[in-house]
Amino acid sequence: MAFYMDSRTPNAAARKGSIQPGRETPDHDGTYGERGELGPPTRVREARALSDNRVTFSPRGASLANLNGPPGSFSSTLKTINVPRYTSFTSDNGTYANPDDGQYGDGKSSEQRQAEFKEKINKELKIKVGSENLLEALLAKNSRQTKEQRQKVEDQLSLSNDKIASLRLQLKEEIERSERSKRPVTPNKIQQPSFYRGSPLRSPAQIEEDGNLNNSEHDLDTESPTYVLADILQDLEVESMQPDYYVGRANTLVELFKRYPTLKYDLAWRIFGLRMQIMLLSESREVVAAGYRVIRHSIADRNSLQTIRGLHTDALVILSLVKDSKATIEREQALKFVRAFLDVKGGVKELSVAVVRMVVSVAEHFEDRLRNMALLTLTEILVKDPSLLAAAGGMASLADVLGEGSYAGSDSVVSAFLRIIDSPLLRTLLASGRELEGAFAAFTDPVATHGREERLKVNARSIASILNSWPGIFMVAKDGFSTLRSLLLSLAHPTSIARDLVLDLLFDVLHIKPPSWTSSFLAGRRLTTYGRVTNLRADPLENRSRIDSEDDLERASLVDHYKTLVLAALVHCGLLKALSDVIALAIDISQKRKATLLLGEVLKLANYVLPSSISLALQVFPSLMGSAVQDDSKDHLISTSMIYQIDSLNRTLYRSGISKGPTNSFSEATSIPKPTDTGKAKIDMDELQLRNLINESQVNATLTYVKWKWDIILEIIEGPMLNPKRLEDTLKSTKFLKRLEGFYRPFKYRFANAKNTKPNQRYVRIGCAFLKSLMQTQEGVVYLSESKLLRQLAECLAQLDPSSGLTSPDPLFAPHRVSETLTAGYFTLLGTLSGDPQGLTMIGRWRMINIFYHIIDLKNRDDLVQLLLGNMELSLDSHLRVMLSKALTSCSKTTRIFSTKLLRKYATRDSSNNAPQRNPSNTAYWAIRLLVTQLYDPEVEVSEVAVQILQEACNRKQYLEYVVRCRPALDHLGEIGAPLLLRFLSTSLGYQYLDGLDYITQEMDDWFLGRNEKYVTLVEASLSKALSHESHRPQSIVDEAMPHQEYGVVPPHFYRELTRTSEGCGLLRASGHFENFTSTIQAHWSEKQDYEVMLKVKGCLWAVGNIGSMDLGTPFLEESNIITWIVKIAEQSEVISLRGTSFFVLGLISRSLHGMEILAEHGWDAATDSMGQSLGYCLPASLKKLLTIPGLKPTEDILHRRLTAQKIEATSEDTDPIQSRVLSLVVDLGNTVLTNRAAAELRGIKAKHPGTFSSVSLFKRIMVILQSHTYRLLVRRFVMEMFDKGVMRQIVLDENSDDEDDEEPQATARPNLAL
Repeated sequence: MAFYMDSRTPNAAARKGSIQPGRETPDHDGTYGERGELGPPTRVREARALSDNRVTFSPRGASLANLNGPPGSFSSTLKTINVPRYTSFTSDNGTYANPDDGQYGDGKSSEQRQAEFKEKINKELKIKVGSENLLEALLAKNSRQTKEQRQKVEDQLSLSNDKIASLRLQLKEEIERSERSKRPVTPNKIQQPSFYRGSPLRSPAQIEEDGNLNNSEHDLDTESPTYVLADILQDLEVESMQPDYYVGRANTLVELFKRYPTLKYDLAWRIFGLRMQIMLLSESREVVAAGYRVIRHSIADRNSLQTIRGLHTDALVILSLVKDSKATIEREQALKFVRAFLDVKGGVKELSVAVVRMVVSVAEHFEDRLRNMALLTLTEILVKDPSLLAAAGGMASLADVLGEGSYAGSDSVVSAFLRIIDSPLLRTLLASGRELEGAFAAFTDPVATHGREERLKVNARSIASILNSWPGIFMVAKDGFSTLRSLLLSLAHPTSIARDLVLDLLFDVLHIKPPSWTSSFLAGRRLTTYGRVTNLRADPLENRSRIDSEDDLERASLVDHYKTLVLAALVHCGLLKALSDVIALAIDISQKRKATLLLGEVLKLANYVLPSSISLALQVFPSLMGSAVQDDSKDHLISTSMIYQIDSLNRTLYRSGISKGPTNSFSEATSIPKPTDTGKAKIDMDELQLRNLINESQVNATLTYVKWKWDIILEIIEGPMLNPKRLEDTLKSTKFLKRLEGFYRPFKYRFANAKNTKPNQRYVRIGCAFLKSLMQTQEGVVYLSESKLLRQLAECLAQLDPSSGLTSPDPLFAPHRVSETLTAGYFTLLGTLSGDPQGLTMIGRWRMINIFYHIIDLKNRDDLVQLLLGNMELSLDSHLRVMLSKALTSCSKTTRIFSTKLLRKYATRDSSNNAPQRNPSNTAYWAIRLLVTQLYDPEVEVSEVAVQILQEACNRKQYLEYVVRCRPALDHLGEIGAPLLLRFLSTSLGYQYLDGLDYITQEMDDWFLGRNEKYVTLVEASLSKALSHESHRPQSIVDEAMPHQEYGVVPPHFYRELTRTSEGCGLLRASGHFENFTSTIQAHWSEKQDYEVMLKVKGCLWAVGNIGSMDLGTPFLEESNIITWIVKIAEQSEVISLRGTSFFVLGLISRSLHGMEILAEHGWDAATDSMGQSLGYCLPASLKKLLTIPGLKPTEDILHRRLTAQKIEATSEDTDPIQSRVLSLVVDLGNTVLTNRAAAELRGIKAKHPGTFSSVSLFKRIMVILQSHTYRLLVRRFVMEMFDKGVMRQIVLDENSDDEDDEEPQATARPNLAL
């Protein structure tokens, strides 16, 4: 339905409603948000006030809900004056009378008085808070010295409380008075809709007539938006009103569009557009800004954008953006209006080159407050329409931003450029192909790096984004890796901050996670004393080298394969020599050590991931060994020291890698350190040495546990206390064990009251070690059984059991104590006992098992249930397993998820690690049975966790077969259970099970017809997320043990699982799918335009790679000779992402022995372990073959040619010599040498011939010149200010002028304005 002015009823047409002029409420950052309203900085009273009876009404927008964010919304740091939202109008015949007005004699309304009361209350509340903080600080000091001050603060606090109470009472009375005053005193008159109340443009007679005509009450929900819109548009016809008048109605119009989103689809643009044009031509900046805001919210689709551009908005936007900083609000709304084009599908195609060039000028003006907003707009245009930005000259602006390092969003600029580089067609839009090298320039210039630490950090992030992407590594490989070499050479610069950032950057791009003892090592401490490296977790790379053969492919890391390529490129550019120079020449000791650590990690990484042909030459380190063996060499001492430090670090890293152990369930910090060889040697310590250690620990000297030396206590516990003789002597002759045991007693409230902080976690660690040591000897078991520790702990736990009859006003395990103190550590101590049969006996002796059952039944204490289950050791068959089974089925959803995650460490336990008194296989089978039960949980989240754990357990063949024997039903889980069903295909037993369900043929058809393409999207998204370091921090030790999703790892593939068995290979050969894959690759390997075809080729490549990664799948490769074509794609394809896919596929193929041999014939070498088995990381013999792309040859864009033609036409000789000279001078303004002379001559022409700059045709030609050349913002502003203001009005409103050229049709002039 179209809303025309003449479509209203007579009554509606007579009602010329008025909206109270509002203001836009600034957001928290000072900008005009979308929920607020626009308004001028000064408040103007309405011109037509009719009486002194003041009636206050809220604006209509107060009841309109803000539905969806408007298109193109953006927050900047612009500031404006905060003015009241509500205004008041006077009227002789208002709907309501306010008998209380003037009661106070101050002329203020009730709302104003309420606001004053609230402001006073807020002020007193701040005084109260400050007094309380000051009083708290004074109480912590000496009471004698601060007694007088405390008394003053207490008096002030009491006074503030009294004032607050009094003000709140007055506010309450004022609110009640206001409510009473709103009772209608003229019941014969009906309340009008708020859109029409109190209009200053209507006479009392009109108001009386409207009141008689309306016989029912109206409100916003019942008013027709058609009438409201028509009435507002009619109000906007009124001329010569104050800015408040127009801004108020514009704000109401915006809120109307928000409340009725479909209204914008039926606008009568002939009327609506004319009103908006008038607003945009206003002299008031606030009115113009409000006009832009209304038009932005009226955008519906691309057709509406075309209609809006027909209103000559391009010229208006350019005129607004060219203004100075005084018009900040107008310029901001104009740029938001331009950004709204990007939020509409296909809207970027409606942006003209002239407008984009204007945005480029704003982005190039460093001091402009809208610069960041303009840069973001250009970045989005680069992604959606690169040819448009190239025609507008915006590529160079974004490239300069990367070099400056001042734009915080440089990562998004890098990502946009990388997308352009990937496509051969879009790549031609780049002027030089070196746009990304600006980020490296800051590090290569030692003078520019001084005092630019923050900008260097931004550049370092940009370089990391470049090197962590396929297009980026291809760009830095140009010209013999000149860019990468310059970055490594910057390590020789004397600037310390730049060298430190480059070292951190190398850690980042090589994905080397520094060990936890790095800070201690960089500080110069001994690693044997600090860090306890023998108890650290192993590096993931080292773990992968020791995984079972059944799950090595599932752990195939694409990130590690990409890391191999980056490392090979860095080594090729001289990484080792650059690090050696830093170690030898750097003055900063910390940087020397950091470079040494990086060098050791690089050598270790190279030995693991690089082919032997490269890594063996690196390990020899000829540059150091040569000078180290020569005693007379001046570098002998330096080289020898470096070799010693690198060797020491390697031994430390090796120790930290092989000592990976199970993590405790309370927290990572409470993991029990394993006794080292040194500790075992101290078991046989003599009595004198033991007595000296006990005395040195200060346990016997004082009861204050903070004065005890806990490192010595731990040394005693892990050493002499394991000797029964020394334990007996200690019990008889000293109070050491008694005091230590007393420290942990609950009723002593020493351990229980300690704050739950990271340093205090050592008390939990040492307590676990203490109990574990006592359990090793019979004397310790007897002592622990007879001690008061377990008895008191059982009594405290009984307070949680409703059936025990024991209560306490402040229970030990109250929620606040569990979260704030070390009380939760008692469950960790009990968990240590639960791992030993004798410990379980002690727990049962004090009937704690019964209490545990009752804790599981507590409905409001999930924290205790999770603490209990998470810390218990379930390897032994005991009541604890029954409790876990109960929790898996009867507790809350969060507890069920937590309990399911606990099963992971038992279901994936290594069966070869046969610990005493335990059978890992039986434990794993027990956990698997429970996990299969969890598949049928009513909550999908629980089932999803169970599927993930079962997938990991299925990495071991014996566990996979056991899961198949359990015959789980996964149909109800849909896509969630699909990966687990895929794993069943890897064994003959699972194949037969799935074949009986008719699963295999259906899944094969599904993958062949579309799932291969979806697999490509999944892999690329996973790899992108892994390379961008978007990792999720675990919330607890359980989440850390079981990550939600492992990014950068090859996902399960149907054809890979199918090829694991001979039955599957037979089905694959019979289906003919492999032949279809190979034919598709051979037919379309050189495709570079059709995205759908390239996606299909990628899907076929991944399918072939997964098939070829299995030993049973290599015959398919040999028969088809497909590897030759894959190598050809990797080395010759013009699409970089297609090359990357081929690179990873070749890595998969190299995992099979036969595939590795075929690749060797094609010049690709694979990395192997010490047993000769391939690790899946292969590289070509020459990196140049892989990383060389055809040279960038920019082509002249069609649009650019059209603009050139227009420019020639615009600057051609004119019949008027003065206009011809003006056009020539405007062109000269683009030349920095001629700018001043041209500007002076233009001023002279305007002084002598003022009518020249009133010509519409001249203005249009100059607009063409401005869009065809690159001009600075100040020059554009100078040119636009030369013309009379009436020129723009003539263009926008199509008014006739005296200019003879104006007689030409609008269709001819239109392309020059809306390009």
